[in-house]
Amino acid sequence: MTGGGVTDRLPRLLSLAPYLRAHPGVRIADMAEDFGVDERQLRRDLELLWMCGLPGYGPGDLVDLSFAGDTVSVVEDAGMQRPLRLTTAEATALLVALRTLHETPGLTDTDAVARATGKIEAAVGEAAPGMVVDTPAPEHAGTGTVRRALERGRALRIVYYTAGRDAVSRRVVDPMRLLLVDGRGYLEAWCRRAEGVRLFRLDRVEDAEVLDEPAQPHPDAEPTDVSDGVFRPAADQRAATLELGPDAHWVAEYYPVDDAAEPDGAGTIRVVLRFSDPDWLVRLVLGLGGAARVVDPPELAATVAERARQALAASAGW
Repeated sequence: MTGGGVTDRLPRLLSLAPYLRAHPGVRIADMAEDFGVDERQLRRDLELLWMCGLPGYGPGDLVDLSFAGDTVSVVEDAGMQRPLRLTTAEATALLVALRTLHETPGLTDTDAVARATGKIEAAVGEAAPGMVVDTPAPEHAGTGTVRRALERGRALRIVYYTAGRDAVSRRVVDPMRLLLVDGRGYLEAWCRRAEGVRLFRLDRVEDAEVLDEPAQPHPDAEPTDVSDGVFRPAADQRAATLELGPDAHWVAEYYPVDDAAEPDGAGTIRVVLRFSDPDWLVRLVLGLGGAARVVDPPELAATVAERARQALAASAGW
């Protein structure tokens, strides 16, 4: 058994965190046998996995493993247990490729291609970019629980990650409907803490629990108009112009941006990103290292530069 080639190793690396979540305290020898590699190769994979995680790559963003004797468990999976998310445009491109592959003469496993095509079509349908459909929404860790709450007309307790504040909150909500907008699944619900209708991205619901009480949306709760997309500029939001290198292009896909320019000769794009909390934007840019630069406003660029100098000074004293 080898399994050290790139084409073999990448799928295995993507499978390690979900496997460890499902098998806490597994013996490394048993794990190696399950993956069809020797223990030496598996240990190399685990060492590499240990340095993987979310952009920012601080201690809380990386995968954290725990070794005890000849066993291993995952302590922090950095979100790698979540299924792959596709935008509607990405899903459409993938469907075209799969259908072409299915029609290719000599393909040995046409059933597998047909099953993959069916799953993608069931998740996003034939929606054009920006189209809104009520269901189905892409499946994430808490989607089944959310769906059960809707079907039973029950209130829901969720643990939710808010990227704008880089914080996790616990809320009790009254579910109203599931939405699919631009390839992402959302729960629309009356939030009792905010006392208003809110949209919760399903991939940011870290935990969900159906409560033994009926859902009671406020009488004035109105469905959110998402015909022009989910994100709309708020009165308290500011705008920053960023230059993103190739390694930071994901920011323009993950966060709502305005006026994204075409890449220049070096692959750099310029975007306008709206934000409410300057500290959050500073953390984002610093986490991207040299792959991002604040162009405007100048005071924000100065803050990023000063924080970077402080970090370098602190690291010099280690």
